[in-house]
Amino acid sequence: MSSKRTLFLIEVAIFAAMALLLDILPFLSFKVWAQGGSVSFAMIPIFIVAFRWGLKGGLLAGLLWGVLQLLFGPTIFVPLQGFLDYIVAFTVLGLAGIFAGPIQKATKEGKAGTTLSYILLGTLLGSTLRFLAHFTGGIVFFGEYAPEGQPVWLYSLIYNGSYMLPGFLISAVIVYFLFYKQPRTLLNAV
Repeated sequence: MSSKRTLFLIEVAIFAAMALLLDILPFLSFKVWAQGGSVSFAMIPIFIVAFRWGLKGGLLAGLLWGVLQLLFGPTIFVPLQGFLDYIVAFTVLGLAGIFAGPIQKATKEGKAGTTLSYILLGTLLGSTLRFLAHFTGGIVFFGEYAPEGQPVWLYSLIYNGSYMLPGFLISAVIVYFLFYKQPRTLLNAV
């Protein structure tokens, strides 16, 4: 096995584990809802892997994080809901890796504004897709929890948006800051 492939696998595993820790340690995340959903720094490692290694790294790290989530007390009512809320929702974060090439190029060229734009697009894409997975799951599987008279879609929108929007903003700002302050550490893997 080549040293680059070994580095890839090690980084994916470490960053996925880091995402899990950032999500489950109580002093590093703020639980918004008792049934799940927290504002945390947990998506940051997945976005870093996606922007460092591209789609393959991002998708694999997201998938691994989803699998790890399943090992640590998930809220699952039916298998399809578990698949959607854990496997799909966390894996799609890695689609941010679509922007790995442009981010690396702009960072190498010292174009801070362009780097920020691509990081915002990547984190927005990943966060939006994760939100859509949870939003859909909320409508299909958790509608019974909606307050009486409130449309199920609105309940799911408020529930999932209340932690996903802050999570996106935190991730975008911190990932950009890391690429801006430590570009050599985060470049050259793609």
